[in-house]
Amino acid sequence: MHRWIGITLGDVTGVGPEVTLKALAAEPADETHYLLIGDADHAHRINEQLGLELALQPYAGPKNSGRFSVVNPSSEALPPNLTAGAPAAANAAVAWLEDGAQRCLRQELDALVTAPVSKEAIVRAGHAFIGQTEFFARLADTDRFAMMLLGHDERGRWLRVALATTHVQLKRVAEQLSPAKIELVIELAAQACHDLGLPRARIGVCGLNPHAGEGGEFGDEEQTIISPAIQAGQNRQLDVAGPLSADTLFHRALRGDYDAVVAMYHDQGLAPLKLVAFDTGVNWTLGLPFIRTSPDHGTAYDIAGQGVANPSSMSAAIRLAKQLAANRRPRRA
Repeated sequence: MHRWIGITLGDVTGVGPEVTLKALAAEPADETHYLLIGDADHAHRINEQLGLELALQPYAGPKNSGRFSVVNPSSEALPPNLTAGAPAAANAAVAWLEDGAQRCLRQELDALVTAPVSKEAIVRAGHAFIGQTEFFARLADTDRFAMMLLGHDERGRWLRVALATTHVQLKRVAEQLSPAKIELVIELAAQACHDLGLPRARIGVCGLNPHAGEGGEFGDEEQTIISPAIQAGQNRQLDVAGPLSADTLFHRALRGDYDAVVAMYHDQGLAPLKLVAFDTGVNWTLGLPFIRTSPDHGTAYDIAGQGVANPSSMSAAIRLAKQLAANRRPRRA
């Protein structure tokens, strides 16, 4: 009985393959099998350079493969010495994301973990690409999704932050918000708490403006957009409070008053999350028909190939994927 966790290797000119292999080398032996989706030559080369001695082998199907397998959706291997952000690496990274998602949709994988890619490099290579979250939502044909970032500090205190908007210019955030969108993120955040096996799902919702609008003195979005969404959630028996001033809500969540926070925009939520859990943060896409997690960092081109990348966030992403898969589905025969 075992589960298959897929891991896309990301942009091979960044640290994705390195943190992936380091994280897998540190995983305790269990009945989980891992399918690396990417360029086998790069994987073997980094495995050897780092002295990890992972038993990487070609993928021969779920019943005939070992603990660590590699599959490349492309028939062509990538050149060994690509420059940072090279179009070939970006194109390959997109192909690997799509392959991993399709395997999940066909239920060949129990979860997918994705190593970092460069949005800039992918767009330069000719793809209409907003981010991995939006990419997977399109493949899954769903508009009911949200990004959650979660991690813990050195004392084991957790922050879980779901975003009402993601990769949006700050000046456009207010126009991108709606009661329906915020209500959806509240619902998904509450479901995430249940999926994690938490004993409760108490959600705190940030205001958009300083001091949550100060009763309308600093803007009316709290009154016209955010409060109606919270009321709708409460009417559905969700344990949700707000809008609350973001400058105190994250402190209250860290001390345990709330199990998850809904933030209105990217940096409102991610700045405190990364302050608390820079090395342990995980990106989890909520609302997909499959489990998808990723480390909460980028390609780090500046240190790629030096063997110094920290695999902690990738390790956390793999552990979360395994936990969610264990909660969601029985093991395979």
